[in-house]
Amino acid sequence: MTRKDGLLALLVVTVWGVNFVVIKWGLHAMPPLLLAGLRFLLVAFPALFFVARPKVPLRLLLGYGLTISFGQFAFLFCAIKFGMPAGLASLVLQAQAFFTIILGALTFGERLQPRQLAGILLAVVGVLVLIEASLTGEHVPLLGFMLTLGGAFSWACGNIFNKKIMQHEARPAVMSLVVWSALIPIAPFLVASMLLDGPTTVVLSLMHIDMVTILSLLYLAFGATIVGYGIWGTLLGRYETWRVAPLSLLVPVVGLASAALLLGETLSWLQMCGAVLIMGGLYINVFGFPMVRKARKA
Repeated sequence: MTRKDGLLALLVVTVWGVNFVVIKWGLHAMPPLLLAGLRFLLVAFPALFFVARPKVPLRLLLGYGLTISFGQFAFLFCAIKFGMPAGLASLVLQAQAFFTIILGALTFGERLQPRQLAGILLAVVGVLVLIEASLTGEHVPLLGFMLTLGGAFSWACGNIFNKKIMQHEARPAVMSLVVWSALIPIAPFLVASMLLDGPTTVVLSLMHIDMVTILSLLYLAFGATIVGYGIWGTLLGRYETWRVAPLSLLVPVVGLASAALLLGETLSWLQMCGAVLIMGGLYINVFGFPMVRKARKA
């Protein structure tokens, strides 16, 4: 990977890591489902006038949009609104990697490798530690934590739909899929917000929207989505997957660091243990056991 592309990859990782802090800022004066709906409205318009519609079956496009867009961010935004720390959310959401492996085995008959099983087991222990931290009142609301796991599972379901889409004969460009699938969750988000928050709250939130919320929406829509996915998709098309994908492990690192710096969030020793176990599971899933490989080569 060239130095320029390496810097672009780090830029995307940084943008995605800070994304969780920006969500927290955006939720200070707007209901979570309304904020999410406006985010995807900005992703879709006006970009869809300049990006060709993906020529894939509607059922796959709907499945992708309702899982990776609506499901993931409905759970995530509500989790952060209900008190889930932004930094910890950036880490727990990475459980999508393990959900994806399990769903891939069930859907496509993919065989789980020993390193994947080990990574999943270690991550599950980390999740249990974080649940214990929630139950002992260490500033991690159990509802927020479970909603974040729901977001991770929705993301994983979206990954399955994404794989089916990419296996289709009319394989779409990354930006085409991102932009046109953004149309799908807009109505569900707005309707859900009207039902759960009430028309009065929705209208007042829109009438009194402040600059912090506007800037947060612009960051989420254009920075994290249009620019982030655009660059990431380009890098995945230019290099082998194994060169690019592992860099996403830095997202929760940036998420935890930015939340500590910008929001003053801290982790207790128990939360830190859970975080380390989950990161260890992610590392093993991607890289396996380097020491074992070296010993075998020797």
